[in-house]
Amino acid sequence: MGKIRVLVVDDSAVVRKVFSEELSREKDIEVVGTAPDPYVARDKIVALKPDVVTLDIEMPRMDGITFLRKLMRYYPLPVIIVSSLTREGGSLALEAMEIGAVEVISKPGEAYSVGDMSTQLAEKIRAAAQVDVTRQRRMITTPSAVAPKLSLTRTTNKLIAIGASTGGTEALKEVLTQFPPNSPGIMIVQHMPAKFTTSFAERLDSLCRVRVKEAEDGDAVVPGTALLAPGNFHMVMRRSGARYYVNIKSGPMVCYQRPAVDVLFNSVAAYGGANAIGVILTGMGKDGSQGMLKMKQAGARTIAQDEASCVVYGMPKEAVEVGAVDKVLPLKDIPAAVLKMLEED
Repeated sequence: MGKIRVLVVDDSAVVRKVFSEELSREKDIEVVGTAPDPYVARDKIVALKPDVVTLDIEMPRMDGITFLRKLMRYYPLPVIIVSSLTREGGSLALEAMEIGAVEVISKPGEAYSVGDMSTQLAEKIRAAAQVDVTRQRRMITTPSAVAPKLSLTRTTNKLIAIGASTGGTEALKEVLTQFPPNSPGIMIVQHMPAKFTTSFAERLDSLCRVRVKEAEDGDAVVPGTALLAPGNFHMVMRRSGARYYVNIKSGPMVCYQRPAVDVLFNSVAAYGGANAIGVILTGMGKDGSQGMLKMKQAGARTIAQDEASCVVYGMPKEAVEVGAVDKVLPLKDIPAAVLKMLEED
């Protein structure tokens, strides 16, 4: 395998310089060019044929969203969105991912050190390079299956924990929109930068029958509510008597991630035991595999998304290989399988 060829598109000379310098430290990644705007980028994409493009959303002459639409129509390839940590930036990043971008990262220096940013950027580039963009876009436009209704009335002590990364924003939308309003309490880790999770939670909340919110420290895990870990913070579940709640905390990255799926799953294994169902969806890397194994060993039921429906079959594959998974299923079948497990218990 040759090096992953990257084109950096950003109107900021500082960002172009930082990305180029940081990525030059990676043995398997090569920045083949940079561009200050989409017009220059268009010519360089044709000439340089990069494997991955990093794309700023807010640029002069043509904004990143418009350029992305054109790119996905005429020259589809993996794109990582680079955005400022603002509410508008988060909304635009979500729109970009619905169009076909595969990852999102924040600009350096806003909430992440250059070191943390460069580690995450390199991992996202490796993940993006594995994505078949044409296939991914077909999956996005495929209608969801309808999950059966949940007749379970006592869902107080039941829990659902979900982890996802690359491709996870669309996968989570497909799963969560199928859950009925009386679903058990749901906790979610999606690898995503700070502030962007706010927009993502609001977007999911507008589409789902369960309430979806960005988790805050001390939030109760209750039926009918899904808590999304905020970007740049870990989320852990705790128990006080019969009450489950979450703590939001800082701390070192785990598996190059913050929030990390393993951090959530480990805590669910410790405090939820056999009351929990764990789900691991599309994503790059190993995050979640060891935590899911602990969940299974504690009596939880576990599900992994299958390779054919994953944008990147990394995290589910690792979980399967360590023996952490009860069932491997296509994405469209996961909501019904979760509900059936709840009925069986």
